[in-house]
Amino acid sequence: MTRRDASPSSPPPHALALIRHAPVPPRDRLLDGVMAAGLGLGGIAVLVILLWITSPHPDDGPGGALRIAADLWLVAHGAPLVRTETLSGSPAPVGLVPLLLCAVPVWLLHRTARGAARGPVSARVPGGGPGTGPGTDPGAGDTGAAWRATCWIVAGYLLVAAAVTGYAASGPIRVDPLGAALRLPAVAAAAAAAGTWTGLGRPLPDAPPRLLRRMRRVRRRAERPALTRAGASAALRGAAASAAALCAGGALLAAGALLWHVATAQRAAFPSQEQPAPEWPGLAAVLLLALALTPNAAVWGAAYGLGPGFTLGGGSTVRPAAVTGLPPLPDFPLLAAVPVEGPGTPVTWAAALVVPLAAALLAAWCVARAAVPAAGGPAALDGRATAGAAALAACGCGAAMAVLAACAGGPLGTGALVHIGPDWRLTGAAALGWTAALGVPAALAMRSWRLRPARGH
Repeated sequence: MTRRDASPSSPPPHALALIRHAPVPPRDRLLDGVMAAGLGLGGIAVLVILLWITSPHPDDGPGGALRIAADLWLVAHGAPLVRTETLSGSPAPVGLVPLLLCAVPVWLLHRTARGAARGPVSARVPGGGPGTGPGTDPGAGDTGAAWRATCWIVAGYLLVAAAVTGYAASGPIRVDPLGAALRLPAVAAAAAAAGTWTGLGRPLPDAPPRLLRRMRRVRRRAERPALTRAGASAALRGAAASAAALCAGGALLAAGALLWHVATAQRAAFPSQEQPAPEWPGLAAVLLLALALTPNAAVWGAAYGLGPGFTLGGGSTVRPAAVTGLPPLPDFPLLAAVPVEGPGTPVTWAAALVVPLAAALLAAWCVARAAVPAAGGPAALDGRATAGAAALAACGCGAAMAVLAACAGGPLGTGALVHIGPDWRLTGAAALGWTAALGVPAALAMRSWRLRPARGH
């Protein structure tokens, strides 16, 4: 009965199973890269076209709106722009990248590469084939195929990027082709590589044999290594936690300053008091730009809390100690959070010092928990290993904040506007210094405190 009811043209069930579980050829991943780029570009284009349609006085046609969308998509990858229509007549660079805008293409590439490394979804369901189950990942087994698929994904992505770069290479605000050629492939490759590494289960590379032999000789010479694998893992967690705490503290500082100057922020959003009904497309564009720059404001706030602060051009400095040399600021909501010019007050000092203190204590807590996993139980790390892990966490935090500070700033012109934002060298050094000076003794104290119940018995 079953054989007669089946269609003559339908393949047998075992053939359908083989089709479902067959791996995707790596070259077919080229289309996945094209789709990832198209989704990001299409989302930005839809938003820009919507604002252009609803604008009562558009300055340009649909071609100009599409060129703006292409510029924004390239900026999201770190590609610098050049503004040709200036008062001086010389081109002015625009390199301040909204970090929230970067999250869209990075997430799309990361997700695409992660899915390619894990393999077909049907091959990962329980009972889907031999070697599959709830905790297995058949697609992650062939590491070479996964990395080849990643190369094809990046190649497809860069094909779209090359076409968009050529389209956006003209106009009053155009992309710098050389800057795009240097930065965009690096961002795409890094995001895709991170996705592939995640899809493969985050494997750690094997150390070279020569390095392993040297490590064995060092271990034989020393009774106890200064830093074990558990200590290194604790240092990585502490570095990530302290950097996240610094950014969260910077975001709270920026939000508090905006609430303190809420009237100034409202005047920046609604510049004309005689016009009760503002042009909503322009207001929406300003608010969307402010939203895209909120991660930048968090990093700027973290730099302010660490002490070096940031600059708004023209030799100005915004620090807890003093705010000096502020140029005339445009009417922009986020700029309302900038303190008034003058020396620092006890309130600004107290608010700023909370940020590095919280970051150092969080890093110390991560290291202390790894040193003594259970309160009152045995210690997994001795005092020297705990101090080394805390110092290594401080180094990681400093490196992370230096990278974030470099990404959060950039030029908005020439001369006085050649750099806007924090100095990555000072910010990284301050994060390293604060976290090391406060985190190392705090980690040792927390380790002793967690060992205290065991000593009482």
